[in-house]
Amino acid sequence: MFNRFMLVVVFVPLAIILIALAVANREPVAFTLDPFNPGNPALTLKLPLFIFLFLALAVGMIVGSMATWVKQGRYRKLARQRGVEAENLRQAVSRAPQAPALPKPTA
Repeated sequence: MFNRFMLVVVFVPLAIILIALAVANREPVAFTLDPFNPGNPALTLKLPLFIFLFLALAVGMIVGSMATWVKQGRYRKLARQRGVEAENLRQAVSRAPQAPALPKPTA
């Protein structure tokens, strides 16, 4: 239910805004990688502006995801260590001799 709410409230308006940006920014713009000679055609891309906007969005999402993954590494390591410890304890319990059942008290 929450996923559908997020889809309707967040992603649908975001998609509408992105489509409007793409339609409004169809004109080709020059993106140059040479700051000293901006007219150099070998290092200049002419693409619609919305492509550059979408590429910037994608790169930001990838960099943010990688930063989150790196930052949470210690928690994944701790979870692996505790998983190994839990498995060792399970094996130790299963190998331990079973204690005889206690007799039921009579009242």
